[in-house]
Amino acid sequence: MKKSFFLISLFFLVSCGTDFKKPYSDTPTSGIVKISSDETLQPLVDSEKDTFMGLYQYAKLNVTHTSEANCFTNLINDSSKVIIVSRKLNEKENNYFKSRNLIPVTTKIALDAIAIIANKKNSDSLLSIKQLTSILSGQASDWNQLYPSSKLGKISVVFDNNGSSNVRYLQDKLLSGKSLASNCFASQSNPAVVKYVEENENAIGIIGVSWISDFDDKSSQGFLSEIKVLDLTTVDNPVYPDDYYKPYQAYIALSQYPLIREVYMINREGRAGLGTGFVSFVAGDAGQRIIRMAGLLPATMPVRLIKTE
Repeated sequence: MKKSFFLISLFFLVSCGTDFKKPYSDTPTSGIVKISSDETLQPLVDSEKDTFMGLYQYAKLNVTHTSEANCFTNLINDSSKVIIVSRKLNEKENNYFKSRNLIPVTTKIALDAIAIIANKKNSDSLLSIKQLTSILSGQASDWNQLYPSSKLGKISVVFDNNGSSNVRYLQDKLLSGKSLASNCFASQSNPAVVKYVEENENAIGIIGVSWISDFDDKSSQGFLSEIKVLDLTTVDNPVYPDDYYKPYQAYIALSQYPLIREVYMINREGRAGLGTGFVSFVAGDAGQRIIRMAGLLPATMPVRLIKTE
């Protein structure tokens, strides 16, 4: 009788196994998670994602590359558990999560930069931050206002998309939050910016340096063959060529390149899920090595400073 009772009880437990399921279907290395990434960081994020999923075959990272503004919207409405962006939560966003008794975890993973690009036929490859500010504000609308001998005509400025982190960064840093001039307009993506600049001699473009920083990547090399990357300086009246810097890893590390920004992963999971596992991977040794190899500056790893010309 006791044996029969035991078998009946065992059958009951097995048949009602749904009562013992875990409340979540993902772990730090398995399952599915939705992530939103700033489109300016796409080459780096794709490298991290592909490596992580190659290591953990039961992990599925559904990454959407979109504007910075959309990333934060997705985080707030919980359509993405993790976002990868170039700013922290602002006061309004923090207050929203506090009202929901949620505390998103913000992890700094890298330093990258904004690159200013020009057409290869543009003979001028040096630009001061003062000149760039005058272009973005509309004070300088023609190339001969910057370089009297230039015959390129009206300056056109193209950036990736509305809600762009590139534009938000430049507005905050150079324009005290004011809007860009009327000669500045949105394209559809960073590659579209490169394409426009390649086809228009009078244009300059604003892109995330992640798209051109990996010298071992064929896509980066392809973009670099189509345009030129301008050297920038903070000196108002520079005399020496050494006053100018390109957005190379060494100059980012030494804070010599003037348009540097931080990169963050913001995680709202609140538990040890797959999103948390991916953040830990990117912030860990393997993920930081990928950032270094991509030509950006890792947040937690030393890099060798090599001057490249």
